[in-house]
Amino acid sequence: MLQNIRDRLSGPIVWFVIGLICIPFAFWGIESFKGGSTDPVVAKVGDHEITQAEFRQGYDQRYQQLQQMLGESFKPGMIDQARFRKNVLDDMVQEQVLRQYSHEAGYRASDAAVFNYLSSVPAFQENGKFSAQIYRDLLARRGLQPQRFEGDLRQSLVIDQLRESISDSAFVSEEEAQITRRISGQTRDIGMAVLPIARFQKDVQVTDAQIAARYEENKANYMAPERLKLAYVDLDLDKLPKAENPGADVLKVAYDAEKDSRFTGTEERRASHILIAFGADKSAAKAKIEKIQAELKGGAGFAEEAKKNSDDPGSKTQGGDLGWVKRGMMTKSFEDALFALKSGETSDVVETEFGYHLIKLDELKAPAARAFDDPSVQAELLELYQQREAQKRFQETSDKLEQLAFESPTSLDGVAQTLGLKVETTDWFTRAGGPGILAQEAVKTAAFSPEVLNDNENSKPLSVGPGRVVVIRKSEYEAPRQRPQNEVADGIREELKLAAAKTQAAAKSRELLAALRKGDSLDAASAAAGAEMHADANVTRSGNTPERAVIDAAFKLPRPADGKPSAGEVTLANGDLAVILLRKIDEPSGNPGTAQREVAQLREAVAGAEYAAMRKSLEKNIKVKIENAPADDNAAAPAPDSGG
Repeated sequence: MLQNIRDRLSGPIVWFVIGLICIPFAFWGIESFKGGSTDPVVAKVGDHEITQAEFRQGYDQRYQQLQQMLGESFKPGMIDQARFRKNVLDDMVQEQVLRQYSHEAGYRASDAAVFNYLSSVPAFQENGKFSAQIYRDLLARRGLQPQRFEGDLRQSLVIDQLRESISDSAFVSEEEAQITRRISGQTRDIGMAVLPIARFQKDVQVTDAQIAARYEENKANYMAPERLKLAYVDLDLDKLPKAENPGADVLKVAYDAEKDSRFTGTEERRASHILIAFGADKSAAKAKIEKIQAELKGGAGFAEEAKKNSDDPGSKTQGGDLGWVKRGMMTKSFEDALFALKSGETSDVVETEFGYHLIKLDELKAPAARAFDDPSVQAELLELYQQREAQKRFQETSDKLEQLAFESPTSLDGVAQTLGLKVETTDWFTRAGGPGILAQEAVKTAAFSPEVLNDNENSKPLSVGPGRVVVIRKSEYEAPRQRPQNEVADGIREELKLAAAKTQAAAKSRELLAALRKGDSLDAASAAAGAEMHADANVTRSGNTPERAVIDAAFKLPRPADGKPSAGEVTLANGDLAVILLRKIDEPSGNPGTAQREVAQLREAVAGAEYAAMRKSLEKNIKVKIENAPADDNAAAPAPDSGG
């Protein structure tokens, strides 16, 4: 898989694949979601919990990568949001299962394997060779740190080893490939006659006695479930009024507090290095780097030594020049050594996962702070102030909401009046939930809890999304009830008419099949049974017309033999019955020149199926539990229809 990526991808498209490598293993910026209430768990995989914040980040990254990949052709409406969310979660669960199993099974990716892969990605190359500067720049533009990215890549390489251990063992013979080609490339000529259910249904007469009998026999099917209406107050951070803009003195205090972390650039150091990879003999690599160190101390030029000896293909030809480096761009041991140097100094021997280094600090760029009067700083300070004030007021109001709802448990009117909120009411809903807040598990659980349902108390504040809480109480309630016969009579009448129509159609279908087996033509048998003839069709296994049920039925029919017809019946998607007559089967002829390609293609398909089966098997051994399947209003989707 990774080799194919290297061979085929370069430029922007490689970032879609690199994103897929990263997503299952690391979700940057998770901390920003952890303020306030605890982070709900979406799924548990073994001893690992996939949280709502992780899912949000994974969803957003996948969505954005899809946008980038499709470019101008991307349209939000082309995505089935529910399926997309499910696919993201399924991928995350499967990756976690594979990660846990591969670790327990002892699979590992060496430093050399990580470095070799990075060196072979076209997006990281310049003139066909790996460029450390391009690599760092590309990661930096996407907010990725090399150390974190390489750790994620290492995990992906480990899982790739597991996949290859399964796929490389798949075996397919040439004879099996030939049989598969004949079967998969087969076409079938069919004729079809349809018995429309509606035609039979319109002539069916149902009596009141039949309706009464069906009602008495199936009373349990005609129960109305309990249902509920809620009154609730909704506290939403985004809907709180903005605080008044502060004076300059307040902003200056905030500026001084945030100056170093927010408004001051990071220190940058221009560095060069000489890398000696461990290779097969780590002690020999150590001896070599120490010899180079001695030569440098004896007056040898650093750039010349790098060009002669360094194993870093990205910087070797530039005399070891790594360009400007910020904190977080390099592995810790390398970074610690570099940032301890004074300008012009060379480090002692430094060991990283890539090998032994000698590092030289060529130039130092001190961090510069943006001035308080800078318009962009003023705008940022104002936004920061408004965010903090809103969060503060939200927290204070949330606390007050909890207190008031507890002190006045039998009404929300006083709560709403004190906090300036509005008491809203939901529509009727059952335990299955409904739209908006009724889709939230917390709301559904609280609504049918004894405290709310039986004791008529307010609920505690319920989180229904970041920066949004509600308090609910029962407004109206209907217990489960037996629906009277007159309320369901029309529905029962249609049930009986449909059942009778299906029985009549099935009888006509049997007559038609019997006529075909006696030797009647499909046209004659159809006319006698009152069936509608459809045009003959030449169908393939992968075709889309006629509908899928017809194709599947056609390929289940046995070959016509000894002049006897091969026919069967199938229920269409609209409920109509169809009789299918198999007239002829054609198979593709063999081509010796394509035999090896066919074997390879089938082997790849078999390997994929075996790998998928292994993943399913692992999920049985590594316990997977979906705690809270992500709903529309839980996913941080950029799509416009992702609201609750």
